[in-house]
Amino acid sequence: MNYKERLAGIRSQMKEQGISAYIIPSADPHISEYLPDRYKCIYFASGFTGSAGTLVITADFAGLWTDARYFVQAEEQLAGSGFELVKLKVQQAPEYIQWLAERLPNGAVVAYDAKLISVGLAQLLEQSLAPLGITFATDRDYLDPIWQNRPALPTAPAFLVGKEITGKSTTSKLADLRAELKKFRAEYHLISSLDDMAWLFNMRGSDVKCNPVVLSFALISQEKAFLFIDVSKLNEEEKNQLHQAGVELKPYEAVERYLSELPEKASIFIDPKRNCYAMYKLLPATVRVIQETNPTTYSKAIKNEVEVENTRQTMVKDGIALTRFFKWLEENVASGGITEMSVADKVRGFREELEGFVGESFDTIAGYKAHGALPHYKATPESDVELKADGLFLLDSGGQYRTGTTDITRVVSLGNLTDDEKTDYTLVLKGMIDGATARFPKGTRGYQIDAITRKPLWDYARNYGHGTGHGVGFFLNVHEGPHVFNPTPTPVDIELGMITSVEPGIYRPERYGIRIENLVLTVKDEANEFGEFYTFEHLTVALIDTAPVKKELLEQRQIEWLNNYNQMVVDRVGPHLTADELAWLKEKAKAI
Repeated sequence: MNYKERLAGIRSQMKEQGISAYIIPSADPHISEYLPDRYKCIYFASGFTGSAGTLVITADFAGLWTDARYFVQAEEQLAGSGFELVKLKVQQAPEYIQWLAERLPNGAVVAYDAKLISVGLAQLLEQSLAPLGITFATDRDYLDPIWQNRPALPTAPAFLVGKEITGKSTTSKLADLRAELKKFRAEYHLISSLDDMAWLFNMRGSDVKCNPVVLSFALISQEKAFLFIDVSKLNEEEKNQLHQAGVELKPYEAVERYLSELPEKASIFIDPKRNCYAMYKLLPATVRVIQETNPTTYSKAIKNEVEVENTRQTMVKDGIALTRFFKWLEENVASGGITEMSVADKVRGFREELEGFVGESFDTIAGYKAHGALPHYKATPESDVELKADGLFLLDSGGQYRTGTTDITRVVSLGNLTDDEKTDYTLVLKGMIDGATARFPKGTRGYQIDAITRKPLWDYARNYGHGTGHGVGFFLNVHEGPHVFNPTPTPVDIELGMITSVEPGIYRPERYGIRIENLVLTVKDEANEFGEFYTFEHLTVALIDTAPVKKELLEQRQIEWLNNYNQMVVDRVGPHLTADELAWLKEKAKAI
């Protein structure tokens, strides 16, 4: 069955049931960004593989709403599918709601699967469309009847991570969570988000590619902590450890019954962005619902000293792998036969040699020349190209280690760069340096760091269509909330202990793309009569290529930072290299 036939199959069901529009989000019952194969619904319906987007289907139109990171990719992948690309003006905004409001008549019915829609999004749909006489069918899965051999839920084992790695026990984390719930006078708390679950129970797994999480729910009260999970994923020792921490294990599906049987007039804390609407609808009508961000989401984002020190050591490991990779690339590219796909395999191979490596933290983005202009490009057999000793090569990759998560982007010259390429590279570098060395007062938010990072590009009338940075988990999801560096006025302060990426870019479609990314840790700077000031510690330890730099565009402080940074890489990575590798690194790291 091709994509047009699948679209026809969906429309047939819609027509039979009197449905005017059908919404397919990129989500699962845990409102995850990265999905188990069973819930890759947008890919199944349309062929689009990006991690952000929404399909909306009517009788005469089918569209994918996605943001600038995916415009070129979506155009290519949707060709011949029956779906059209609708370009979002604001990243991840539900702009299709206004589109529906303008086109659907009074009496229209909008359908979706409530297991794949967050509480907040369902409420927004209701608030926006119900006053127009539009109603909803919230229990419709039109994919399952046409999805032959739909993947089952994963069954791989889970495992617990010790306090020497995480820095804090489950018992302690539960006590902190219960103290927060008391502040909200919440008797119960439903947690669906998989990274929150993994953090709270010091549990990891492999149910989602690149994210070491386990499909599970939790229902927490002041007296009990229920973990709903496929219990066969844990061995007897691990079950006993959780029991000792006061955790009761229940079957994964049992969460629905527990929610529907909550006491009348009980109060429950639910994060509207991180729980699906289907769970919310199970609650008895008399239950009082408190809607706020999960306390664990904030706690998880602020790394403790054990997590920070483990991350620092992990970054050195990652720097070793990348040093070896870029040396290999430079020495072998002219010989031919190196492609984007083989490069992704090679960099993974260098990481696999290091102790504690578990897997990649996301699919490697290896973009040569024009492919570098696609921010979330992933080479396929159809798109794969050979690298030559010419032009720019972008590598955005990361690793999951038992002692931390890495995410790094580097762009290197393979030879014969143009003046435009050098100028753009230097402007991106300026932005990364300015953002990642910013001094800012306590209470600063991500959109302010975003603007600081963009200013060197704005000065030359350049910009980029994605955010400047995202939170990063500790041996957890590479994209972690609640904080973010982007233009949206997200009301979350940048706090001490948060790990965030800083990754400005410039993209020239069909020519090249440039992005330079380091991970940074928020640390104290100084306190005076004007208040407390914070800054960032660079966690990433990997050479920044100076070959494409136009020195005259850099300020003296930026030159000094670049030289000092690359020397730091030599000092920290050098002791772990062979003599030949160290000699190569020292030569590449020479001051400009």
